[in-house]
Amino acid sequence: MKTVSENACFGGTQGVYSHASDACGCDMTFGLFLPLEARDGPVPVLWYLSGLTCTHENAMTKAGAQVWAAEHGIALVFPDTSPRGEDVADDDAYDMGKGAGFYVDATQDPWKPNFNMWSYIAEELPNLIAENFAVDMDRQAITGHSMGGHGALTLAMGLPGRFRSVSAFAPICNPAGSDWGRKQLQGYLGDDDSTWARHDASLMMTANGFDGPVLVDTGTDDQFIDLLKPEALAEAVAKRRQQATLRLQPGYDHSYFFVSTFMEDHVAFHADALYSD
Repeated sequence: MKTVSENACFGGTQGVYSHASDACGCDMTFGLFLPLEARDGPVPVLWYLSGLTCTHENAMTKAGAQVWAAEHGIALVFPDTSPRGEDVADDDAYDMGKGAGFYVDATQDPWKPNFNMWSYIAEELPNLIAENFAVDMDRQAITGHSMGGHGALTLAMGLPGRFRSVSAFAPICNPAGSDWGRKQLQGYLGDDDSTWARHDASLMMTANGFDGPVLVDTGTDDQFIDLLKPEALAEAVAKRRQQATLRLQPGYDHSYFFVSTFMEDHVAFHADALYSD
């Protein structure tokens, strides 16, 4: 693992690190904020998964999360959204290939060799962070925006017992039933749509639910709301009678102005779960 940069940030340290990834078959970069308390021992950790076209840097510099994480003594992980490199497959469209990993393990060519973001986020990166930094992997929570909200919800429900809480900002709620999802799931996973269900938050909510609190915010003026399908997740939550808070925020769109506005709420929400005994 290589240190790309480390900067003092709200009493703690905002670092950027790179490493050779076995899961993705390339070098990967991630951001990690460690609060002041990490100097004295392991701290809880909140994962933030970013959306289409993003890298590790977008949320790290635009979401305003560090100030609230520092207040609660929580580490923040900002992974990349896909494998990178000259030898990594790509697509001319912004919503496929680099920057659009969709947090799945691809089974189809040309994506299969590198696009294994589920394994990277679920296994490889947590193990690397646990080995090298003062984080308490028994106290984890996860959040994300857009495609990353989809990833946060599906990882939380797909890894029972891993995360104490899950939240999302404008998540893609029903990719198997949306033009923001069907193309990518078919491309990465193949034509058998039965393999898509474990990567669809609404279908997973109906089938499995989540053993803990859920918070989802979506703006009523989100320019992509018809693709996000928040109503599908709301219906699944109601059917399952899942513990969840689903909020439609009037006047907000899909941007990081929206994310940063409600970041304090989300970090406090996770802090309650991470520090509960």
